[in-house]
Amino acid sequence: MVLPGHPDKFSDQVADAIVAECLSVDPDAYCQVEVGVWSDQVWLSGGTCTRKPLGRSLADIVVEVGLATGYRPGNHVDATRYKVSDTVCQLEGDPTQWTHHVNDQCIVIGWAGYDERTRWMPPEHFMAEALRRGLYESCQHGLLSGCGPDGKLMVRLREEGPRWIVEHILVSLQQPRDAQFTAVCEHIAAVLRSAYEQCRGGDRRWLAGWESIELLLNPNGPIVEGGSDGDNGQTGRKLVMDFYGPRVQIGGGALSGKHPTHIDRLASFAARDAAVQAVKTGAQECLIRLAYAPNVTEPLDIAYEMTGRGHRMPSSFFEHGSMRQRYRTCLRPIHGLCGEGLDSWRPE
Repeated sequence: MVLPGHPDKFSDQVADAIVAECLSVDPDAYCQVEVGVWSDQVWLSGGTCTRKPLGRSLADIVVEVGLATGYRPGNHVDATRYKVSDTVCQLEGDPTQWTHHVNDQCIVIGWAGYDERTRWMPPEHFMAEALRRGLYESCQHGLLSGCGPDGKLMVRLREEGPRWIVEHILVSLQQPRDAQFTAVCEHIAAVLRSAYEQCRGGDRRWLAGWESIELLLNPNGPIVEGGSDGDNGQTGRKLVMDFYGPRVQIGGGALSGKHPTHIDRLASFAARDAAVQAVKTGAQECLIRLAYAPNVTEPLDIAYEMTGRGHRMPSSFFEHGSMRQRYRTCLRPIHGLCGEGLDSWRPE
């Protein structure tokens, strides 16, 4: 799991901010863009089509996302200093020639298990997300203020029947140059403990006491040159964390940078939603595979693998037009999809 300031996730956020900008001027917008970043260089490629021109430049969107993420003046990476190479082909015209039908082939996976307390995700992925959120929020306005926004974490746990024992948490987090290393590590530990205890307080299946968990914090020493100065970034390179974690196989199609009616995105949301519904109605675990072909509105194949018995959605649930009505504004990662309130979602 990585924090929003990791260069790969920064690239994903820029790509989806461009998608959101296109949708703001045309709800039927076509968008398929890629973002790459290294040092102070950002590369944009791909194409968009909207009925009206965008209200601002893509370079301005890059800077806005960077500042919101935490790459502000004073951080080692300052988004206002990015040099943006924009080769995105911005067409003005009717985007529905691409967005109102299946215009690509794909295989997608939808999975759900456990229950609402883990958001129907594997517990290790749920815990990693909870810790990631705690770390990032603290970096923005808490004990770790000034640290990040780049960072990584890993959670290792053991399942014993219905109980989960966290054994190991690994965190690498960017820090300011003038911060004391030992103090940063102590603050990381305190933030992790708070986030863990909050999860444990709401769900006693988390069995391990905090003192029994082994921590490994910034094992390479202080990380100052984070973000795009520490690693290059590119859209679509964090698919495992965008979906279900390493336990569950994925179809391979990236989500970020594609308009929400692209079949990779639509079908992934629909498969996840259908899997959640199966678990809600009696299954212990459900995996759904969908396969699509260009210009074929319904999937070529729908394959359910289910432990226990749960409700199966009809094939019409996975039809492109039906999915487009339900998920046409969804720009969230799969683990944000809980099968409820989907029509009220808007791009973040």
